[in-house]
Amino acid sequence: MTGTPASGPHGPAHSPESLLHLARQAAAAGAEVLARRDPQALDATSKSSDSDWVTAFDVAAERAVRTVIQDSRPHDVITGEELGTSVPSGTSPDGSRVRWSIDPLDGTTNFIRNIVYYGTSVAVAAEDGTWLAGVVHAPALERVYWACRGGGSWLSDRGAVRRLTGPATHRGRLLATGLSYDPAARAGQVRELGPLLDGFGDLRRLGSAALDLCLVADGTLDAFAERGLNEHDLAAGALIAEEAGVAVRRPVLRPMIDGGPTESERLAGMTLAGPADFVAWHSTERQS
Repeated sequence: MTGTPASGPHGPAHSPESLLHLARQAAAAGAEVLARRDPQALDATSKSSDSDWVTAFDVAAERAVRTVIQDSRPHDVITGEELGTSVPSGTSPDGSRVRWSIDPLDGTTNFIRNIVYYGTSVAVAAEDGTWLAGVVHAPALERVYWACRGGGSWLSDRGAVRRLTGPATHRGRLLATGLSYDPAARAGQVRELGPLLDGFGDLRRLGSAALDLCLVADGTLDAFAERGLNEHDLAAGALIAEEAGVAVRRPVLRPMIDGGPTESERLAGMTLAGPADFVAWHSTERQS
């Protein structure tokens, strides 16, 4: 594919390029909802803790994303952070069926507080679990990141499009991470920071795993490590980082179509992105 925004579907309806075209439309619909952010209409409520929030915008954005996908591909499976899993009956006319993973608002706490690091994440996988396309649309940053398998990774930054090639190697390195809402899990993550920071000059915690992964892809950050992510947090960003040439390790999680991982399984899983030696070393550490 090229670095310019797609003007229409390309190839078969289930090709990575065509799925990317639809993913970009769907993510744009979600981001349009977020761009209408109104502090008086947040309707924010806590979920698992007083730091884990959902707003009316999370739900509205997911409905907007789902509508775009279902209008074009009504037989596909969709899993979303707020509205769960939908498995329509039947198959598409060409016999293909893929699964979409939606995070309508990654960075909800940032969104509530008007911190600009948030966005809509949309990814799509083949029936065998291979991720085919992903988009992270960050309206407050005026950035859209996207990738399809084998097509490279791209960024539109206020309309200027460029291909992403990962971090440079001639400067001090920055590591990004995130922390759990659960106090006990967070304490463990803090203890792990020392070994993770070996070889890095500083640490950043921006509050959106999807954007952290994209910022490794575009070279703003040098690596990312976080324990306990959900599939929808990382699906699009991990593919975008991979297609930029970044080494990525996804946690092995029970598929969402089968109910997803337990809390302990999720907290045991580590997502890594960055230099190959960093990812390989800490992947080995996690398995030992």
